[in-house]
Amino acid sequence: MIDLVNLHKIYDSGFNRVHALRGLNLTVPTGHYVAIMGASGSGKSTLLNILGCLDVPSSGSYRLDNRATESLSRDELAQLRNSHIWFIFQNFNLLHRSTALENVALPMVYAAKPTRMRGPAATKALERVGLADRMDHLPWQLSGGQQQRVAIARALVNEPRMLLADEPTGNLDSHTSQDIMEIIRTLHVNEKITVVLVTHDPGVASFAERVIVLKDGEVVADQATPRCGGPPVPNVRALQMAG
Repeated sequence: MIDLVNLHKIYDSGFNRVHALRGLNLTVPTGHYVAIMGASGSGKSTLLNILGCLDVPSSGSYRLDNRATESLSRDELAQLRNSHIWFIFQNFNLLHRSTALENVALPMVYAAKPTRMRGPAATKALERVGLADRMDHLPWQLSGGQQQRVAIARALVNEPRMLLADEPTGNLDSHTSQDIMEIIRTLHVNEKITVVLVTHDPGVASFAERVIVLKDGEVVADQATPRCGGPPVPNVRALQMAG
């Protein structure tokens, strides 16, 4: 599903050239679950933005479902993003004056889905994350974990083929984080959704099948997790110190 070849991303401020990604090569087959780790400034967010078609590489190739994204127009990227990808963020990004049901239905509005489809689809998505009894609640009436469940339901309502998660447990306590990661893993296993997750937490990364560590825009580790018979999740700080 994801194929990156010699990917570079350079930000030019006029005074400085920042190499965020340096010749990155990466393949993620359809239906796999990958965690991306690395220190701040390692290129994680840049990579996630490119994978999500929110940004384009300076050079190299990113093929999504065998389609070269770097040659697409902004409108074509938006169409590809809306049909294939959804995001889960650390800060939930819910509309505070809208109910859980209305928040979940919002992507269907952007996708111009018929009004009659939105309520039933949003209801089903909330049921899948265990919030059937919270549909009419506003975000401030929900706990942090429940808000993140709403965000996951919102991500699922248009049935994306790939889920991109940026520190999805960053604002949650350890018990709630465990619950959220179990939900994501269950969705991945049951529905074969491709998941790419960015995290600083080795415990969160251990839910994936494979962990990739970036440093200075390059891959410095790529291995299966203990869940798939691999070694412990890499110690990102130790790899950073090792240079």
